[in-house]
This record gives sequence, structure tokens and C-alpha cells, in this order.
Amino acid sequence: MDTVRQTQKKYCSRAMTLAIIISLICILGGYKTIGKGLVLGTIFSIINFVLMGETLSAKLGYAKKTTFLLALGSIFFRYILLAFPLFIGLKFEQINLFAVIAGVFSIQIILLADHLASLLIFDRRKNPGIASNE
Repeated sequence: MDTVRQTQKKYCSRAMTLAIIISLICILGGYKTIGKGLVLGTIFSIINFVLMGETLSAKLGYAKKTTFLLALGSIFFRYILLAFPLFIGLKFEQINLFAVIAGVFSIQIILLADHLASLLIFDRRKNPGIASNE
């Protein structure tokens, strides 16, 4: 369980830091609605990611039917949770819907970027001649 928390801390802090930096740039550039939407979506993305990690261990040790129902309930609850910032983005003009959507996917984007970066670094270590001009 400790590794799950370390992973959550790593990716959630990266996603929130990136969202704050991009939002600050947007707000200073006059795009306040985009900045607000990105932070809102990222906050709910982080909550979703943490809940996913917490319910992961809760599903262990139960019968197959109970585990299925717990997993299904968890998915429905997290979908409802992620619908909340989208609803806010639709209802309020002060928040950009597309920025909220980008924020909702921020954890997934960070995970993908980290994976791609580790693949590139590993590939360069494996084949150092590729990166240089020979």
C-alpha cells in the first residue's frame, strides 16, 4: 500500500504543479477561464486517482460477486465524481469546458508522458549511437 501512496504522490504532485504553472500563464495572458478550468479538472482528476488507489486494496479478500459489485460501484461513483467539474464547466461561463476536460485527463497525460520519457531514456542507454549524429 505504501508504493501506491508514493505513486499517487509522485503523479498527483506533478499534475497539480503543471496545471498551476499553465494556469498561471493563462491567467497572466488574459485567459482566466482556461486557467480556472484546468485547475478545476486537475483537482477532480487527482481525487479520482486517489480514490482508485484506495479502492484497489478494498476489493481484495472478498468473494468474486462482492468484488465485482464493489468494483462496479467504485466505477459509477468515480464517473459521477468526474461529471461534476464537467457540469460546472457547462453551466458557468467563468470556466472553460475544454480546459476542464484537459484537466480531467491530466493524470493520464502525466502517466503517459512519464512512461514515454522512461522508454526514450532506456532506449538511449541501450543504443547510445542513435542520439548522436554519426
